[in-house]
Amino acid sequence: MSSPAPDVRGQALSGHNRISTQALTSLAKAAAAEALGVDAQDVRADWADDDGLLALSLVAPISIPPLRTVVLDPARVDGTGGSIWDRTVRAKESILARVSELSGSQLSRVDIRISGARISTGGRVR
Repeated sequence: MSSPAPDVRGQALSGHNRISTQALTSLAKAAAAEALGVDAQDVRADWADDDGLLALSLVAPISIPPLRTVVLDPARVDGTGGSIWDRTVRAKESILARVSELSGSQLSRVDIRISGARISTGGRVR
């Protein structure tokens, strides 16, 4: 039987914590799915070493409004968050911040390749 770890505030305890690659990948896929408005299962994530930091590479579709509604109301593009390019640039920043915050890992960059589009009939596209 082992005793519980001492409850010491503000004091670092011996040992280390590690987050598995699988856990980091799941986190990255969830963050990307949220930012791009798609399902996490549609996102592919790969990691690389970038001079000691983590570089995240994503391949994913992005959600878009139905093109018929954009033809009828071009302002719908702005209402959904802007162009695909603008939304992808913002998604990179969001994903980097979210993954870093939740995992404690330092990411050097996030690269996104948009692989397709998913029609979203709901309100604001993420």
